[in-house]
Amino acid sequence: MTIFGKITEIFTAIPLTVRVIALLCCSNLFMLFAWYGHLRNMQNKPFIMAVLVSWGIAFFEYMLMIPANRMGAGTFSVAQLKIMQEVITVTVFVPFMLLFMGEKWRLDYLWAFLCMVGAVYFVNRAKL
Repeated sequence: MTIFGKITEIFTAIPLTVRVIALLCCSNLFMLFAWYGHLRNMQNKPFIMAVLVSWGIAFFEYMLMIPANRMGAGTFSVAQLKIMQEVITVTVFVPFMLLFMGEKWRLDYLWAFLCMVGAVYFVNRAKL
């Protein structure tokens, strides 16, 4: 068996929900760097350079996001996938904002996150 075949076998052994969430987490990490990383590292560079670098990073985000949504589409509704992605975005964004961007923590971030947890509940309520 090839290395690609072995990786595929291991990946498909992981429960679908875990695979979708893992891909969404990784894609969000790439997107945060595409959207905000240039604010820290490229302030003195030309705008077009920041755009091109961000597009390059966003390519990898799409290489993870599209498979995550395609895999999840059979199990989750589009609304569930979107809300899940938004909660993951905030979950990944907070450490990025605090550790990479150097922003300060505010309690309002917790309240906003709890509102999003409520959105997860409401979009999944019928299945509970």
